Amino acid sequence: MGYFRELPDLEYQSFLSDKSSSQEYLKVKNLFRRCRLREDLENIFLFFNKYEIVDGARPDNVAQELYGDPELDWVVLMVAGIVNVRDQWPLSNNDIYKHALNLYGETLNNPPRFYETREIKDSNGRLIIPEGKVVDEDFSIRYYDSNGYQEKSGTLARKGISNFEYELRKNEKKRTIYTLKPNYLQAFLNDMKQEMTYSKSSQYVNEKLIRTENTRVTSP
Repeated sequence: MGYFRELPDLEYQSFLSDKSSSQEYLKVKNLFRRCRLREDLENIFLFFNKYEIVDGARPDNVAQELYGDPELDWVVLMVAGIVNVRDQWPLSNNDIYKHALNLYGETLNNPPRFYETREIKDSNGRLIIPEGKVVDEDFSIRYYDSNGYQEKSGTLARKGISNFEYELRKNEKKRTIYTLKPNYLQAFLNDMKQEMTYSKSSQYVNEKLIRTENTRVTSP
């Protein structure tokens, strides 16, 4: 991921047993220097496009499609607000089935995890109850129609949602993200580079490097 190349460096006192002196430092990437999308931009849809992640696509595939560079996958993730790719990026159809099967085993498809209403309309096409309302297993409905009172019960009134369908729905919701429009990419990268530079401080070495205090060295 190209994001880690953007991170500034940090020199930390060496903890290695084979260090040559107490003043030896290790240079590492400063993982604490994290950036996120500015809050004042999150609700300005002028900068973003709604994007549907196709089955099997990875962040680098999306970055290649949108920006012509797979190493800008971190831009895709940051703008989408994704921190944990494993949990927040959609699995492929094959992988979501394996994931659900591993979770639920023999109860993957039966018994139902919960029940939802079916859409019910009267003889004039007027909506009595919408589809998708969570209800009890014994749910039924009685309503007045032009032909008198009608009653719907059992599978005419509700349907069971399996564990697999529940996991599939959660996964499908992850497919819709917002991505940065390509014409704003360079401005975004420039802001990112600016945020990744250090300002003057007691630890300052240069704009891309700071050095922590060496606790093994004491002042006379």
